[in-house]
Amino acid sequence: MDINYNHYRVFYYVAKYRNVTQAAQALMSSQSNVTRAVKTLENALGCTLFIRSNRGVSLTAEGERLYAHVQAAMEHLLAGEEELSLESQTLRGTVSIGTSGVALRCFLLRVLEEFQQSHPQVRLRISNHSTPQAIAALKSGAVDLALVTSPVDVTAAIKVTEVKTIRNVAVGGTAYETLGERTLALSELCNYPLVSLGPHTKTHELYTAWFAIHGLRFSPDIEAYTSDQILPIVRNNLGIGFVPQEIFEAEKHDSLVRLKLEDEPPSRSICFIKRTDQTLSLAAKELERLILRAAE
Repeated sequence: MDINYNHYRVFYYVAKYRNVTQAAQALMSSQSNVTRAVKTLENALGCTLFIRSNRGVSLTAEGERLYAHVQAAMEHLLAGEEELSLESQTLRGTVSIGTSGVALRCFLLRVLEEFQQSHPQVRLRISNHSTPQAIAALKSGAVDLALVTSPVDVTAAIKVTEVKTIRNVAVGGTAYETLGERTLALSELCNYPLVSLGPHTKTHELYTAWFAIHGLRFSPDIEAYTSDQILPIVRNNLGIGFVPQEIFEAEKHDSLVRLKLEDEPPSRSICFIKRTDQTLSLAAKELERLILRAAE
């Protein structure tokens, strides 16, 4: 008895939904056709794949083993079909992204450039958020995707993927130029005004923990609302701040001085976050694909 791709496709959807009616709806077929295809596959393989009941179906031990292979193959094939489909159609709609300033500048901007060039009909809505704010916006449905900096509180409702590691450096304005001529202990920074994001941000949490390891209290003299405000404040000699090295390199000119520390600031990760219970639009899925590809 011949079995083909369609039989395994039917098996995949019945096993996925544990329900023949839902599988038939997903396949745009009839329940009788689905039942017939499953029976054909069972006869060909010489084993029972499902146990039927009034509540639906469940996999037998043999069915579980087969599903482990079929699931991987089908999801790979479906992803390939969708990718080819995306190339042959013009995507439209709006994709909303919640992102921190650091994640935007150090990773997301170049991905968005590629996305917009390929899909100019898609509108992008970008919200500037702290990490907790971005996650809250994602969970509430206010944004489709989020790019933030670590640390991230992982919960069952979200999937977190690290896409890039960023190294942070201590910087000051020209008034701190003499400090840049030698290596400093972290305790020495406490003698100068510090600039950081305020409490209830992951940035503040990160540096509070780092200072505590060294027996010090992290108490910024100036609290910025967004990370983009830190460099202008530092450049105007109002204090010492911590910024990603690549942002410092891009903007240092002659008005910023890197301060060398005995113990360099902790590195952070840029994380891509999506909801585990959310079905993304085709446009959002395409942006997700480009983000994950850029992380490879």
